[in-house]
This record gives sequence, C-alpha cells and structure tokens, in this order.
Amino acid sequence: MNFVIPDFAPAVPEIFVLTMACVVLVVELFVGDRNRYMAYVLSQITILVTAIITFVTFSQEAVYTFSDTFVRDPMGDVLKLAIYLVMLGVFLYSREYLNVRNLLKGEYYMLGLFCLLGMMIMVSARNMLTIYLGLETLSLSLYALVAFDRDNRVASEAAMKYFILGAIASGMLLYGMSMIYGATGSLDIAAIAQSVSETSADRSLILVFGLAFLIVGLAFKLGAVPFHMWVPDVYHGAPTSVTLLIGSAPKIAAFAMVMRLLVDGLQGLHSEWQEMLIILAVLSMGIGNVVAIAQSNIKRMLAYSTISHVGFILLGILAGSKQGYAAAMFYTLVYAVMAAGGFGMVILLSRSGFEADRLEDFKGLAKRSPWFAFIMLLLMFSMAGVPPTVGFYAKLSILQAVVGVEMVWLAAVAVAFSVIGAFYYIRIVKIMYFDTLEDETAIEAVPDVGWVISANGLAVLLFGIFPGALMALCASVVA
Repeated sequence: MNFVIPDFAPAVPEIFVLTMACVVLVVELFVGDRNRYMAYVLSQITILVTAIITFVTFSQEAVYTFSDTFVRDPMGDVLKLAIYLVMLGVFLYSREYLNVRNLLKGEYYMLGLFCLLGMMIMVSARNMLTIYLGLETLSLSLYALVAFDRDNRVASEAAMKYFILGAIASGMLLYGMSMIYGATGSLDIAAIAQSVSETSADRSLILVFGLAFLIVGLAFKLGAVPFHMWVPDVYHGAPTSVTLLIGSAPKIAAFAMVMRLLVDGLQGLHSEWQEMLIILAVLSMGIGNVVAIAQSNIKRMLAYSTISHVGFILLGILAGSKQGYAAAMFYTLVYAVMAAGGFGMVILLSRSGFEADRLEDFKGLAKRSPWFAFIMLLLMFSMAGVPPTVGFYAKLSILQAVVGVEMVWLAAVAVAFSVIGAFYYIRIVKIMYFDTLEDETAIEAVPDVGWVISANGLAVLLFGIFPGALMALCASVVA
C-alpha cells in the first residue's frame, strides 16, 4: 500500500494558526505579569499574517487535499477573511476589559486562536468527520472561555449549561451523521450528494431520520428555536468579552457548516429539510423578537436578538436558490459585524467593578458622549433593518429570495416579526437620547478601541449606502 503525501499548501493558514496558538501558550509560561500584552500582540499578528496568506493564495477554483476531506474554495476564503476581521475586533475590544478585571492572560488568546482554528476547519470541511473535528475544536474552546473568570459563579453555571447542552447536541449531530453514513456508505460530502440523488425508497426513510437529527445539532449550534435555551443564559453569564466572541464570528462558521451539509451534501433532500427549516425560522423570528421585548439586560436582549437573526438566515437557506444562499451569506456577514459592534459598545461603557449590561446603563448616553451614542444608534438601526443602514438591505435581500421561490406568506411573517423586533432596538435609542442622565461618569475609551468601534459603527452605514460590492461578492462565491 503506497502512502501518498497530501498537499499541505491549501491548509497553510490553518497550520499557521495552530502553530501560533501553541507558541502563545509556551510564551505565556516565560513572560511575567508585566508582559501580559505579549499574548495579545502575538495573537493579533497571527490573525493579520493568516489573513495575508489567505488573501495572497486566494483562488477562483476549488482545491482539495487530505483525501478530499478539506477544500479551499472562493466561498470558504471569503468567509475566512470575514472571520479574521471580526476576530481582530474581538481581541481588540476584549483587551482593556480583561486588563481592568485582572483577566488579561495568555490562555484567553490561546483559546481564542483555537476557536479561530475550529472555525477555519468548519469552513473548509468536505467530510463529515472534518466538520465534526472543527466544530468540537470550536466548542471545547468556547466552553473553557465561558468559565474563564473562575471566581464568577454565574459564569461557571453558564459554562456548565453550555457544556451539557452542547454535548447533547453533538451527540444528536453524530447520530444523524451515522445514519446518513449507514444509508450512503460514505462520510464524504460529494459522495453523499451522489448517493442521495440515486437513493432508493427503502433508504429514504433512514436518510430523513438522519437529516432530522442532523438539523437538531445544527439548530443548537446556530441557537435556533426550540434549541435556543442555552443562548440567553450563556450570553448573560459569560464575561462580556467572551459573549462578544460567541455572538459574532462563530455564526459565520455555522453558516458554512449548514451550507456544506445541507446544500452541498443533502441538496437531494431539499424538500424535506426545507420544511424543517421553515418551522425553525418562524419559531426563531417569533420567540426571539417577542421575548427580547421583556428583557432588561442588554446581553440577554441581544441574545434573543441573535435568535431572531438566525431565523432570517435560515429563510435564505431554505429558499434553496442561489439568490437565497447569497442573501443568507450576506446577512450572516452583516450580522457578525453588527453583533461585534453592539457587544463592543457594552464593553466600552463598562469599567472596573461595573458591567454596563443593563438597559438603564445607557440612559443619557447622548449627553455623556454624543459620538458613541450615534455609533450605537447606527448599530441598533441596522439590527432593526432601518434604511439606509446595511441591516435593511440584508433583510430586503432575504425577503426577495423568499418571494422569488413563491413563499410570499413566509416573507409576510418575517416582515411582521421584524416590525415587532424594531421596538426593542428603538427603545435603546430612546433611552440614550431622551431618558434622564443618571451616571455622569466620563467615558474613557482607549484610543485604538474608540477608533475601531467608530469604524465598526460607520461600516454599517457605509455598506448600507453602497451595498452592491458586498452583495455581488457573496453572489459570486456561493454554490
């Protein structure tokens, strides 16, 4: 039996991130408390160099390696570049937050890099085992990060809930994969797609059952109703810097996982998984938007907001058209940027011994800092889908895709829930601009954090005025 050496070139970005994550861990052992920023600097350099490698080696053709279990294609590279951008912001926003709470440790950035590695593997996976490998690399790192503040009982409780429910969801996902393997005889996405297209009636029932378990696992990872129970508790209990990470970049990787499994592998069962996704999407938009209205904690409010946005992403995917996939990808990228900015603002207003995680903490922000109040206004308007922010065009593209496959009733339901959801976003704007100022403490933003969060907020306006380039990019790279 001849051993064939695989082509490592397509996986150079992943190999580099893995190497640097180990370097950060080792360097942390030798630097003192005065050099804690070394891990932060190395992590940011790692992401920048990885982004350069990915951009320079960008190819319009799909390249397969490791026995076709790993693929470099245009969609994957675009999603990876978006993940790098969001992770740069996550690490930057988190630095000062961790520093004032004596949590600035190399382990945070090391685990963050392993999260990045897991997301990159998920994006490029072409085999069910590779998908699971990437997913667990991401999940196990997130479990540890949620409990990163070991003296915080709420964070420890949130980590336990996340771990237990995550283990159940992983079991469901594995069981679904095993049933699909039993019916098709392969774990390779392309081989599964071929087998499903030729499936016989006696195997179709097994495939549908496997598909159901698969979607349960995917719905949990996305935070879709009714598998959303972990989202508000984890978002609330985790340190805000970790909530920022969980609520942004992993959604891009989860979108890639759904595309690889459902679109690339199980497109032949589109009518079956479309019906399942319709239920998940309607429930997510309904419960996410309605329950968010009752929240007084902004992290819990944004958690339910995430659930509602996941519903919109599922709408684009279930449309089953290239327009729908492109719209879902566009929405996912836009949401990741908006979520990073929203949680970044919470971090910006926080200080030592004070978490600005209640809605009332935003009272009178327009008087304390008119500029940052304006940035928060842009982010909230974008999440609500108010023109001319990019959130409006993201929702419009999803609705167009749904109407394009003659599901007008589903588009009407989405519009109705969007109108309901606009209430709690606009309420924050009202609190910032019209409520009486209670906390007159000056906002002292670290210069680089202030600049980046300003750019983050202005980006949702800029892409709202000129959405064509990003929308065209998404349309050009989807399957």
